This record gives sequence, structure tokens and C-alpha cells, in this order.
Amino acid sequence: MAEDRPEYERILDEALRSAPHRPELAAVGQRLNPEQLRTMALNATALITAAAAPEYQHYVKVREETRRTAATREPGAAEPDAGGIGVVGVIVVLSPVLAGTSAALFLLIGYILKMFSPEPAIAQTMLNAGWVFGAVTAAAILVAAVGLLLTALRNTSSPDPGPHGEPGDEVARAREAWRDALLERGILPFLREALVDPATAAALPARMSNRGHVRPGLGSPDDRPPAGPRPGFGTPDFTSPDFGGPERQPE
Repeated sequence: MAEDRPEYERILDEALRSAPHRPELAAVGQRLNPEQLRTMALNATALITAAAAPEYQHYVKVREETRRTAATREPGAAEPDAGGIGVVGVIVVLSPVLAGTSAALFLLIGYILKMFSPEPAIAQTMLNAGWVFGAVTAAAILVAAVGLLLTALRNTSSPDPGPHGEPGDEVARAREAWRDALLERGILPFLREALVDPATAAALPARMSNRGHVRPGLGSPDDRPPAGPRPGFGTPDFTSPDFGGPERQPE
């Protein structure tokens, strides 16, 4: 698929970059340079990817099922929850600030009023209100701390999204299996053959498209080399009992 072609090119580029560390690709740069090999492998994309077709089909199936599940989820089902969580979060964050500010103001005013003589009756009321708001501030700070802890634990336990937003477990495993099969059964064998016989490897895409099969070592176990011409066989020239050769006439 078009969306996976960049991934194919990345795997190919990684294989070419790691060629100096692979004994089977040690000839890179002698007969063919990396850019020539890359061009040949891109021209033979269909041939190379066919070697990992089962793994790729499984990867696409898992990915599409995950996307379908996400798409068929009821639209807007999560929006009210998200809105509720947002309001609660704002309240939890603002409560300690507002309560603390109120406590400081009431206590400040209360103690200022107590300095007057005679002391106003409202002074003690302001002090009582300040201490009440101080207690509310402490409780709000405790609730906010617990909420932050629970949010952190929930985010830690949730699975990481994959490259297209799908959960990263089964999709990631299928993708990794396809990458490994593509590299080991498709790209590396093609590069090895290209280094051994560049002319044959360059002609493979056209030959395979005409013959409809994949060269052994790059395709499925059922692939066989093209058979040579079959010997011609003729049927014996039998004649009926009523007919003979030229020297014999029918009775």
C-alpha cells in the first residue's frame, strides 16, 4: 500500500547503511555502489515485498481492524466525560488558590480590627472565617495532590499509541514481524544476488512480471526455475487392419 512504501524505503536504507557490517554485503561499493543498489531494489519493490506477503497481509488486517474499531466508536461518546473531567480539574486547581486567598484576607482584616480599641465585634468573626478558609485550603491541596497522583498512574498504565494512533501491542508486533521478514527474506537476498550478478538482478522485475513467478530464494517455496523446452513426442503411425502400405491393396 502507498502508506507503507516509505517504511519499505526506510528498511532498505537501513540495510544499505549497515552493509559494511554484514559479511554477505561486503562487496557493496566494489561492483555496485549503494545508490545503484537502492535504485535496483526500488524497481523490484513488488518482487521483494512478495517474499514477506503473509506477514504484511496480517499486519494490514490487524491495522485495519483497529482503525475500524476506532471509527465505529459512537461519535461524541467520550466528549461529556472529557468536559466533566475538565471542569473538575479546573475546580481542583483553583480551589486551593481561592480558599488560600480568602483565608489570608479574612485573617489580615481580623487581626487589623483587633488592634482597635474598643475591638469591633466583627473582628473575631473575620478571624473565624479566615481559619475556616485556611482549613478549606489545606483540604483542597490534599484533594489536588491525590487527583494528580491518580492521573499519573492512569496515564502510565495506558498503552502507547502506534504510528497511526492504534494501540501499540498487537499492531506493533505485526508491524515488526513484517519488517523482519521483509529484511531477511526479501531485501537482503535481493542485494546479495545483485552483488553477485548485477545484470540478472536488474532484469528480474521485467522477467518476473512476464512469467508471473518469483525467483527462487526471493519468493515462496513453490517457486521453481523456468523449465527448458520439452522434447517433441509424436504418436505412432498406426493404420487400421483394412489398410496397408502401397504394396497392399484392400481385398
